[in-house]
Amino acid sequence: MRRLYLRDCQPGDVLEDIYVITGKQFAATNTGKYFIKAFVSDRSQQLTARIWNATRDMFNAIPESGFVRLRGRVENYQNNLQLIIERLGDPSASDAFDLSDLIPQTEKDIDAMCQRLFALCGTIRNRHLAAIVQQFLDDEDLMNNFAKAPAAMSFHHAYIGGLLEHTLGSMEVADAVVRFYPLINRDLVITGIFLHDIAKTWELSYECSFGYTDAGHLVGHIVKAAMWVEEKSRQASRQLGEEIPRALIDVLEHIILSHHGTVEHGAVRPPCTPEAMVVHAIENLDAKLMMALTATRGPQQEGIDSNWTEYMKAFDGKLYRPDVAPGETEPENPQAQPAAQAAPAAATHPTMPRAARATPDAAAPGQSPARQPPAPAATKKSNGEHQPASAPMPRPPGPSASAPMPRPPGPSASTPVPRPSGSSASTPPATAPGAAKPTAITNPLFEGTPAKKR
Repeated sequence: MRRLYLRDCQPGDVLEDIYVITGKQFAATNTGKYFIKAFVSDRSQQLTARIWNATRDMFNAIPESGFVRLRGRVENYQNNLQLIIERLGDPSASDAFDLSDLIPQTEKDIDAMCQRLFALCGTIRNRHLAAIVQQFLDDEDLMNNFAKAPAAMSFHHAYIGGLLEHTLGSMEVADAVVRFYPLINRDLVITGIFLHDIAKTWELSYECSFGYTDAGHLVGHIVKAAMWVEEKSRQASRQLGEEIPRALIDVLEHIILSHHGTVEHGAVRPPCTPEAMVVHAIENLDAKLMMALTATRGPQQEGIDSNWTEYMKAFDGKLYRPDVAPGETEPENPQAQPAAQAAPAAATHPTMPRAARATPDAAAPGQSPARQPPAPAATKKSNGEHQPASAPMPRPPGPSASAPMPRPPGPSASTPVPRPSGSSASTPPATAPGAAKPTAITNPLFEGTPAKKR
């Protein structure tokens, strides 16, 4: 029989299926009668549930967080749906259910997102930061968890794969933005965003429902990530055969410790460097936009009559739902749309390597020369931004050849290099004389598609 998802329920519906139950509480009514309050959820929604005339034995039989088979009736209570549970028990051995029906998951391709994140990490040109990032990428258990962890319990990207999606989305935004600010250290920003929430793999539990681990309550992901940077920096130093500069470690840890912006919001320190400000602004933008879009747009809003959401604490108010200016016509020149538009998570990058831009015939060993860019004409990127092919931007300060190398517009400072099939090492891009040589980033885990290891 087809499952009735909680999002599709109406008052009067009777449910009899397997769901996730969490947050049980034993309470009493004003008349002294006992009841149990809990949360029942599937991948589509979470409802408040109650069991009337409850006993302490009934309460003890319910798991703190787990799967249960229940029968219940959906009711309308103060303009919100609630579930009155009439019968509840453990799933039997004969009960077959699909875990993806019960736990929300990203709609994007996890393997493709992993490959794209690897490609962006491969553009880090500072050898010390690249070596630190490499230590994280080589931690197979950590990266498997990174590929499936949620980014939060409920606020934003609260689904399997949400942490990867949030991190990659923020890295993509940073990659597009930093070119407008040549004095920003791109490597620090990309590394900081990659690592800012990585300890949520350890802070949160996400086997059958989302919650905090005991260690997550006691320490938290911000402090733990900074501790991991210390550990991975020591490993990177041994691998490089040289010490990682203490100032670099301190600045990277500061980015992590300050990414919540203010002490009131959980930051250990407010952002004190331009790179820390960028990381905070971009990851906060990605999180807040996801919350706003989830609350106002998409299929979950179908059937909702009100133009306004409920009060949302994160925004200190209600949000307006309607999109009042929907698109009415197709683009005049569809051919101008990038070919990669249908695959935003692919492990390729639309710009040429830095050296290839300066010398079009240059190519990394084993690769064909990069193609010349098209004639100067405005094109439109997949995100709607117009990208003129004129007015080259100055190259940020750093090691360079005798003559400064002009940098044409593009969303990033370099291009991730495709990895040879079956190889665990990236081929570094060609570099101009005197330019900092990028450190090869390897990650055999992503070659093995971490999504399949979950």
